[in-house]
Amino acid sequence: MPRRDDLRKILLIGAGPIVIGQACEFDYSGTQGAKALRAEGYEVVLVNSNPATIMTDPELAHRTYVEPLDVATLEAILEVERPDALLPTLGGQTALNLAMALHAKGTLARLEVELLGARPESIAKAEDRALFKAAMEKIGLECPRAGVAHSLEEARAIVESTGFPAILRPSFTLGGSGGGIARDAEELEGKVLWALSQSPTSEVLIEEAKATSLVPSPSMSPPRKGMDPA
Repeated sequence: MPRRDDLRKILLIGAGPIVIGQACEFDYSGTQGAKALRAEGYEVVLVNSNPATIMTDPELAHRTYVEPLDVATLEAILEVERPDALLPTLGGQTALNLAMALHAKGTLARLEVELLGARPESIAKAEDRALFKAAMEKIGLECPRAGVAHSLEEARAIVESTGFPAILRPSFTLGGSGGGIARDAEELEGKVLWALSQSPTSEVLIEEAKATSLVPSPSMSPPRKGMDPA
């Protein structure tokens, strides 16, 4: 896409401490993003609570804030820096959730900070399980029977129609945290409570699971006689 000449200063939100499946890859992409933006002549401000990453190297951003990644801290930094735009898509789930919280609070609109990379509506549609399911059905894709639960009682009511095993997909946890499979009512209780606790919006999509048979690929040759297939 063409260079935006109406932007001068861009604030990046990092991914924070390295968590398996969440932050390591975003440390790399965030580093490359900061380098690319600087090369284009933008003033880059980075917020990341983890000093033990290459992203917080002094040479990568014009200013780096090694501060807690929470709404209050980011709001204070935005007040001081007054960037033209905020780029959250290089900081993984942590950055996306913070950007959505700042948007919902009205901070971005009040300070006239543009959200780059993805609009709030797009982030919500990708991460809110109910909105994503509705979007898929709108374009004609078949989806499993499902329901959205905000409590254990709602989850129990949903599995009466979906049956077991049930797939649990918490909202706003694209890294997969809190997801799982409940094979019976006993498993459902613990896993639903865990899924709800991991979702920032205390929301979990519960879907039916259809059993499928595994058919060997034509490219896979059967084991020769006398060989252990394991």
